[in-house]
Amino acid sequence: MARIAVIGAGIIGAAAATRLIGDGHDVTVYDADPDGLPTSSGNAALLAFPEIAPIASPDMLTAVPRWLLDPLGPLTLRWMDVPALMPWLLAFLGSATPAKVARTRQALTMLMRTALRDHEDLAGIAGISGHLRQTGYISVHDSEASIKAALHEAQSVEQALGYPFERLSAETARAMVPQLEGAFAGAVHQPIYWMVSNPLTVLRQYQAFVRTRGSLVAGRVTAIRRNADGLTPMVDGAPTASFDRVVVAAGVWSRDLVRQLGTRVLLENERGYNTTFTDLGWNLSMPVGFADHGFIASPLVDGLRVGGAVELARPQTSPNYNRAKAMRAKMRRYVPSLPEGGTQWMGRRPSTPDSLPVISRDPHEPRVVYAFGHGHLGLTLSAVTARLVADLVKPKAPEATLAPLSINRFQ
Repeated sequence: MARIAVIGAGIIGAAAATRLIGDGHDVTVYDADPDGLPTSSGNAALLAFPEIAPIASPDMLTAVPRWLLDPLGPLTLRWMDVPALMPWLLAFLGSATPAKVARTRQALTMLMRTALRDHEDLAGIAGISGHLRQTGYISVHDSEASIKAALHEAQSVEQALGYPFERLSAETARAMVPQLEGAFAGAVHQPIYWMVSNPLTVLRQYQAFVRTRGSLVAGRVTAIRRNADGLTPMVDGAPTASFDRVVVAAGVWSRDLVRQLGTRVLLENERGYNTTFTDLGWNLSMPVGFADHGFIASPLVDGLRVGGAVELARPQTSPNYNRAKAMRAKMRRYVPSLPEGGTQWMGRRPSTPDSLPVISRDPHEPRVVYAFGHGHLGLTLSAVTARLVADLVKPKAPEATLAPLSINRFQ
């Protein structure tokens, strides 16, 4: 087959490497800190198959001014970073048209159709099992208007993917999740949501497979040297081996390699915060989303994780853990038994303005394949991305259905 370098050992890079090894390729993965805690390790553990709506939409734009006035709300900016973020922000606003929203929904629907089967197939390649479980998901809402908006979205998902849903009274929601003792107007239940046992555990299992069947090398790739015979990653400024293909899956830092290759991309840092509790003595029966506040509480096999919301900032900007504190305080309105404490965390989710990942070849160097920009859907879309990457490393024309995911949309 081929000698392939994968840049990035987070969930996208590790999944892609696993799939490529399963196809018989000779794979080496490079990561600046392979034993660290990448963004995927702090995921809510959800496989969010119904989530085909982009962040930018006409309805969302009307809420943005109110959100931005709340520095601890569901969407905020680090204002000192606005000049650096401006090209992305302008494209984000431009993505909120009905036509572009429809395009994004269609592309995400295509990815979600096979996402569960791809997770099962990838687990089979790596020889792991018991980490996937169908839990369902409920979103709780503070008002009738919020419930109606959620039902409208659920109906759209049902039309696109066939996933069922049901409206719940507050009493019925409490019967399903007894810890929801606070006041709310009602809830929406979607049974199709799955979870992984713990995202870090799953990531380590894929990385272990790569170490056993390929190579996982510690080192930051700063450039890709091209010649007729192959591609050479430059690790900390020094050349390494030559490869037939290179897969760039380095999260938000992928943009540096993209630009070094002479290609344009709009990729920024959609930061999320969470708090994980490991000694509660109780847990939720299923993940619960607090729709009017932009965060989720999800039951891992070894604890409860409370996190979410969106903060746009440069990768190097210091964390604002008051956002995690605010989510905990808001959750106590609904779950009064949530204690103080827990372990706080911040992750840097690589996001595009249109909420679509980049899964494509480089337009100038087709031996380079890109796989990044999944936003909050990295874990959900990791396995289907791995399958598509495995197709893109083959010397054939990409499927027409991948055109919306191409990096050419930024050129």
